[in-house]
Amino acid sequence: MTSDETAVTLRPARPEDVAPLAELWYAGFVDGHVGHVPEALVEVRTRESFDDRVTAALDHTTVAEVADEIAGFVMVVGDEVEQVYVGRDHRGTGVATVVLGEGERLVAQNGHAEAWLAVATGNARARRFYERRGWTDGGAFDYPANTQIGPVPVPCHRYVKAVRPG
Repeated sequence: MTSDETAVTLRPARPEDVAPLAELWYAGFVDGHVGHVPEALVEVRTRESFDDRVTAALDHTTVAEVADEIAGFVMVVGDEVEQVYVGRDHRGTGVATVVLGEGERLVAQNGHAEAWLAVATGNARARRFYERRGWTDGGAFDYPANTQIGPVPVPCHRYVKAVRPG
């Protein structure tokens, strides 16, 4: 699938994508989460830990490419748009809108009428982005981030959006 206005190509993630996806995800985690999530989570979310996280999530990851470069990705599990990340160089170019739209489409394809995602409470940039895309803040909650030390509760807001089941 390609978006003419942004020249974004979407495709399923492949094993050879693990390193570039992990690098992009780690950089995005640092940008959007450090200072907004518990220090215990930051300590265990090392750059290396993202290799394992990407590997475990390959089967539900869609990659966005621009000019044959990985520009972002979305991970969808059931009705949750679990992860949405865009590389620093591609922010503000429309890639995030394409990636989020694909996440919404996949939730609908999974047969759900509503998609949801969690946003760290302090991540104002992401929260504004989701709101501009029609997502509604469903309220604060603690998201249980799974780690090798067990779940770490992360103060988040649950955003929701109606989607058309496919």
